[in-house]
Amino acid sequence: MERSRPLVALLAALALAVPGVTALSSAARAADADAVTNGGFESGLSGWTCTAGTTVGSPVHSGGSALQATPAGSDNAQCAQTVTVQPNSAYTLSGYVRGAYVYLGATGTGTTDVSTWTPSAPDWQKLTTTFTTGPATTSVTVYTHGWYGTGAYDADDISLIGPGGGGTGQPPAAPAGLRAGTVTSSSVALSWSAATGATGYAVYRDGAKVQTASGTSATVTGLSPSTAYSFQVSATNAAGESAKSAAVTATTGAGTGGGSGDLPAHALVGYLHTTFANGSGYTRLADVPDSWDVIDLAFGEPTSATSGDIRFNRCPAAECPNVESDADFKAAVRAKQAAGKKVLISIGGQNGQVQLTTTAARDAFVASVSNIIDTYGLDGLDIDFEGHSLSLNTNDTDFKNPTTPAIVNLISALKTLKARYGAKFVLTMAPETFFVQMGYQFYGTGKFGGQDPRCGAYLPVIYALRDALTLLHVQDYNSGPIMGLDNQYHSMGGADFHIAMTDMLLTGFPVAGDAGNVFPPLRPDQVAIGMPASVNAGNGYVAPAEVDRTLDCLTKRTNCGSYPTHGTWPALRGLMTWSVNWDRFSNWEFQRNFDAYFG
Repeated sequence: MERSRPLVALLAALALAVPGVTALSSAARAADADAVTNGGFESGLSGWTCTAGTTVGSPVHSGGSALQATPAGSDNAQCAQTVTVQPNSAYTLSGYVRGAYVYLGATGTGTTDVSTWTPSAPDWQKLTTTFTTGPATTSVTVYTHGWYGTGAYDADDISLIGPGGGGTGQPPAAPAGLRAGTVTSSSVALSWSAATGATGYAVYRDGAKVQTASGTSATVTGLSPSTAYSFQVSATNAAGESAKSAAVTATTGAGTGGGSGDLPAHALVGYLHTTFANGSGYTRLADVPDSWDVIDLAFGEPTSATSGDIRFNRCPAAECPNVESDADFKAAVRAKQAAGKKVLISIGGQNGQVQLTTTAARDAFVASVSNIIDTYGLDGLDIDFEGHSLSLNTNDTDFKNPTTPAIVNLISALKTLKARYGAKFVLTMAPETFFVQMGYQFYGTGKFGGQDPRCGAYLPVIYALRDALTLLHVQDYNSGPIMGLDNQYHSMGGADFHIAMTDMLLTGFPVAGDAGNVFPPLRPDQVAIGMPASVNAGNGYVAPAEVDRTLDCLTKRTNCGSYPTHGTWPALRGLMTWSVNWDRFSNWEFQRNFDAYFG
């Protein structure tokens, strides 16, 4: 006779005999639990690694504390936590958020990383997403963050519900021995001692996490020349992240890219009217004072808007009675160069519409511009496309991969010219503010019906030529109010406008129509600030005291006024003005103020 089965075994056998009921997996048998530590932020930021943020007592979703973080122009204020999970298991991530453009997500799932977000949550809103871990996944990283420069966000009661992990363990100790190795103008090599129990490392620059490493070394790139940076590293494993190491400071070398290596640390750039006369009068190139480091000859203009054929027709004697001869003009170019100055041909201007809509126009542009440079022995080229020379197609929403023919062909033409003349070729650009900074709000027209197709249209060109670009001097004049990274509109005529517009270039900013892509910051040695030389030169004149306040704020972070900058840039290249002629008309006020400020 068979011996009786234990009750538990009998019930299991009955379950297997019932159609549709299968044995439970080992993962499913594990009790569901919340894998997040301190998800309500009741213990401050314990367990979380945050690039920015703190805990506040109000507003909160529950309990007595919540996270509040404010993204900067180059940082989304992410708070993250690495937690232990089971392989091949389903998890639900949820949390409550307030603010605009708030994200909740998970990475390292071993399957498909997930995220969810809300564009606007004036009051607490629950975000929820789910994922299944991969067959070898034992940890994931959950995070919340806001969006660059869009204001503070709040988060509370973040949880990850699913099968409990395979043991809590302990995070490793902080790494020791952090040191800086090879330093260039744009990178710093770091190394450190291994931390016991670590499976990876996180690298921090000036307190913000910038990259991860699997070994005990990393090279941080994308840095600005002549700039001091502070670095730290932390160690990570399945149980979490260590404290940060002791900091090490390194200063990058001076920049030499883009043909700017032999410019002075602070340069004065001016446009010289050489093809026309106006109320400012004609100024001979030889009579331009030595204070001017870059002289843009205004202008080379097209034979027609779409021909690409550029001609440099110097001012006729009937219009400019004191115009020099061609031989004297060429001699003046050589004299300026012998004195260390750069003389460029500027293409476009207010009346010179250039639209390279065909490859034939592109090739004509390259040939004709090369002819002008070679004829006069010039140092390079300034792009001053205005009007509708650059207008985005309605479906052109990715500034890193433009499709508008006029933009694609211009990029190709400039790369060809740079390759033809080599490393010493000076390339500058002088777009108006709505061609650049307005891309923060309105990029393209497909999503922003009725907006000007020029909004942000220079961004693809600047991005594509960023390594070859000597100077970008945006025209901070003849412009309406423009929104800065503080989400406030700033108007011409005072320091705040120039501070806000320049801070965007040096910090980087999200591009409105570009699916979350961020326009990267330029090096400070690539940036000069464009201002009118006098009240006669155009709208947006800035008094010398306001010019000084602008420079104080950006290079020293003093005297800043109402706009909160995202950094300090002592290597800011300098100032550009329209124009040398108008400054001479005003007794050299702009030049004299520049000389007094920079010595």
